Amino acid sequence: MHSASGALSSLLAEGAEQLRIDLTPKVSQRLIEYLGLMVKWNKAYNLTAIRDPDEMMIRHILDSLAVSPHCLEGHVLDVGAGAGLPSVVLAITNPQRAVTAIDSNSKKTRFLRQVAIELSLDNLNVEHSRVESFMPVQPFAIVISRAFSSLVDFVHVAQRLVYPGGRMLAMKGRYPTDELEHAAPLCDISDVVKLSVPFLSEERHLVIAHPKDSS
Repeated sequence: MHSASGALSSLLAEGAEQLRIDLTPKVSQRLIEYLGLMVKWNKAYNLTAIRDPDEMMIRHILDSLAVSPHCLEGHVLDVGAGAGLPSVVLAITNPQRAVTAIDSNSKKTRFLRQVAIELSLDNLNVEHSRVESFMPVQPFAIVISRAFSSLVDFVHVAQRLVYPGGRMLAMKGRYPTDELEHAAPLCDISDVVKLSVPFLSEERHLVIAHPKDSS
């Protein structure tokens, strides 16, 4: 099994190659450093139930990298960002892209701010707030989340935060048939993309939706 930092780097490189994502040495190093910070802070802050660095690489870093090709335009908002998944990964891999991470848990936003400082992520903005009371200066091009168990709940909070023509992206496990049926009256669902996360046999899907008034 992979264990040392060098082996984690190999795991990341192999995963990125499978995803057909080119990572510069600097970006790869930052992703490894981010994982290291997650491991360190997790002991006191309970950022994630996953403790093993290999599993963190697969279920957190590579899982977030899998959605990166769908987040290439405009300002991105990660709702319920938690430990920064996928927001920190998106900020690291797209340094020219503005990314905002919002979470109501002060420990998690404290961690995210420390990550932004230590990794010099000038493009990452962290907001400590409930999403329901969050009032951005302007709407976002993309609102993404993997924190919501309900697609309907996600659409309810996301649609006021995305501009007309923007997209709402919900990271899901199995194909969410029932959730799609319930969410259909609330938004325009344009696609459900099956994602292939390297070294992970479990299903992953990305629901892509637009506000009803965007057409």
